[in-house]
Amino acid sequence: MASDPLPDATTRHVLITGGGTGIGAAIARVFAEEGARVTLVGRRRSILDEQADTLRQSGAPISVIAFDVTDDGAVKKGFAQAAAQLGRIDVLVNNAGRAESAPFLRTSLASVRQMLDVNLVQLFACTQQVLPAMIGAGFGRVINIASTAALAGYPYVSGYCASKHAVLGFTRSLALETIGTGVTINAVCPGYTETPLLQGAVDKMVRLTGRSEADIRDDLAKGNPAGKLIKPAEVAAAVAWLASQGAEAITGQAIPVANGEIFSR
Repeated sequence: MASDPLPDATTRHVLITGGGTGIGAAIARVFAEEGARVTLVGRRRSILDEQADTLRQSGAPISVIAFDVTDDGAVKKGFAQAAAQLGRIDVLVNNAGRAESAPFLRTSLASVRQMLDVNLVQLFACTQQVLPAMIGAGFGRVINIASTAALAGYPYVSGYCASKHAVLGFTRSLALETIGTGVTINAVCPGYTETPLLQGAVDKMVRLTGRSEADIRDDLAKGNPAGKLIKPAEVAAAVAWLASQGAEAITGQAIPVANGEIFSR
């Protein structure tokens, strides 16, 4: 066990994949406001740089590393660079994801493979880069952004649901392997959340159905008892709690952030 003190909110290094927009950006904002060292990872450097410029106003150290999380070589190089710039990674938020929708018989195998690669396989690649150092330090948090699609089935997204169910299996299995090490592995499962990803899905439904955007958004919001879409900041708050020292007894869990949607089914 390392003799170094456990990292608190102002000393830990948080790396967030898909950190430039939506839920990832909201998570980065919470940690930056706490004073943590934050590394933003994504494919589009310009978007990451824009987000980083905003976060630096908090005074927190912010690093940007652009790479594709499905490229194994790039993952190894990128994580090594992140550690060299801001120190050992204490919190990994696996947020990068991909969602596609289609009726099952029109869902291509190529689409399914892409979603599995982005939503599941990259979790193995990224987590393997940080876990040894976390165990050595006696502290670490791996938080996987899953979905209510990890807890329930939805029509027209069989590939996406399968990949997110797999994320939950990964979370629970690795949590058991790391019990007693000071490392926790958890999943946060948002419902429909106000993100660019959701907007893209809404735009597609407008094109395909001819319905208004307002009607489609209303139907999505009605999927939970509160009748409201989730805000990225609400997801970020759950992530921040799981990353805290006070949450050391929480591991292998799937935390819905869904306005009661799952419990109402």
